[in-house]
Amino acid sequence: MTEAIEKLLMQAAQARREKRSPDARRDLLQAVAQARTGNDPSELARTVSALGQIERDMGHTEAALALYQEAAEIYRQHRNLLKLAHTVRHVGDIHQDAGRLAKAEPFFHEALAIYRANPETPALDFANALRPLALLKDDAGEFDEADRLWEEAKSLYVSVDVFPGVAECAGRLALLAHRREDPERARRLLAEAISAAENSGEYNSVRYVSEVRTRISG
Repeated sequence: MTEAIEKLLMQAAQARREKRSPDARRDLLQAVAQARTGNDPSELARTVSALGQIERDMGHTEAALALYQEAAEIYRQHRNLLKLAHTVRHVGDIHQDAGRLAKAEPFFHEALAIYRANPETPALDFANALRPLALLKDDAGEFDEADRLWEEAKSLYVSVDVFPGVAECAGRLALLAHRREDPERARRLLAEAISAAENSGEYNSVRYVSEVRTRISG
């Protein structure tokens, strides 16, 4: 990667951390323009993906979708499978957020198929790809499949000590058990969710698990 593009990416990442999305977008537009003049596909895909992330942050859904699709096509052509899986998962996320569930699902399945076939798949990436499909199945009323996916994701989050992920998965599973009138399993999973949320120290996790507890206790 050229030094100029790397500098722009670093500036954009800092701006995003500081919630300065317009500044990040400006830097990334420059990075993408420079990458398009070169002949390094991985450099172009990386800059395009980063710009897609910022466009999504800013609520520019269709712009973000087009950028992620472009990056996915580059990774597909050059057989960078783990990057492809990560990128198509984001394509699915964008469709899911827009309510286009039928369009989202195939992208989640593609990402998961790649991750399952690759022994070098990072556990966190795998878990993060399971989560949106579990949500989709949950919302569609396919509770058996949702249960299986949440359990698999929870095991992966546990393996890498990502407590917010454990808290959400355990909470979702507790709600499924409550819906199925399995109070013992619901209580066990709720206790796991509470413990994970407390260990996470994150307000959103604690709040979510509190909501789950309220729903289960009636």
